[in-house]
Amino acid sequence: IDLQARMFPYDPQHQTFINVYEDDSLALQAILDASKTSVEFFSGSRQGVWAVIRKFVPAGIGHILIGPDHLLFLVGLLLLGGTLRQLALVVSGFTVAHSITLSLAALNVLNPPARIIEPVDAKRRWVFKTPQNDIMMSLAIAEHMANNGVKTVGFIGFADAYGEGWFQEFGKAAGLKKLNIVANERYSRTDTSVTAQILKLLAANPDAILVAGSGTPAALPQIALAERGYKGRQYQTHGVANADFLRVGGAALEGTFLPAGPVLVADQLPASHPLRKTAQAYVAAYEAAYGKGTVSTFGGHAWDTGLVLAAAVPQALKKAQPGTPAFRAALRDALEQVKEVPGAHGVFNMSANDHLGLDQRARVMVKIEKGAWKYQP
Repeated sequence: IDLQARMFPYDPQHQTFINVYEDDSLALQAILDASKTSVEFFSGSRQGVWAVIRKFVPAGIGHILIGPDHLLFLVGLLLLGGTLRQLALVVSGFTVAHSITLSLAALNVLNPPARIIEPVDAKRRWVFKTPQNDIMMSLAIAEHMANNGVKTVGFIGFADAYGEGWFQEFGKAAGLKKLNIVANERYSRTDTSVTAQILKLLAANPDAILVAGSGTPAALPQIALAERGYKGRQYQTHGVANADFLRVGGAALEGTFLPAGPVLVADQLPASHPLRKTAQAYVAAYEAAYGKGTVSTFGGHAWDTGLVLAAAVPQALKKAQPGTPAFRAALRDALEQVKEVPGAHGVFNMSANDHLGLDQRARVMVKIEKGAWKYQP
């Protein structure tokens, strides 16, 4: 279903709230305004699944062909090929896989755990990643809380792997910083109300509340907290670092703190920051392709993958020819030797025991001020 609405075009502040129900259950919630005038809904029926596939397979192909971050990643994959047939298989496989992941995300079927590469063992020795781990971001939040006098924390997160993973990791960080988690609540991504959970959080009277969600659904608890006049500090995770979250949450988000990759505030970083130039380079390339103000932190992870591959591939080529098992092994070994490679999110130093390779340079604290991201020194 494609819904389009701009009921009062002469009023730029007007918002249209949309609820879509399927079998008496709320399946979609959206807000349309002057900046967003349409929304699509895909039902859970067989027709809905095929509609997603028809939409996102072409979108996946187009996204790969015009995205500089994906092109870099694809170049790295092509270096693994040998014959024309092998190259075709690599390109086709990447395109199909990318389209499938888009479809699974749209259907809310896939929520992979953040700790996919930990620990590095026989099963994970071929797995590398570039996004920051939850524990790294949890430590940034806990440190900021402790430095600002927070003693007690209320937690509310998604009722899925994302929320549970964050509760486990933040719990470790809170323990290190002597923070006491006094309430722990959950809600679904499709919920339209969190009144019961918010009342329980407020009853615990925490100094601060952490919302462990991603995308626009993460704004719901903060809207409810604002309606009930909560005055404590509020925190979000790096999963909300996109413009849609700011738009949906509006004034309720004012003063919120969150950790993020430096790329989110690239132009605000001090000249001495080791990632200022590389983060700005990614932003410039992305916005040249998609337009001013379109960049988010998520594409930066794919960009960083390309940079890491660009550093590792020349070393692998010294030991073997592309398209052979020996080259794949050499590339894996070379990735573990990547040192001091600056990207959009962090500086990568990988090893046999660390297939992420990021340190505290891969995180900054950000505050939401007047609907914008503000770097916190």
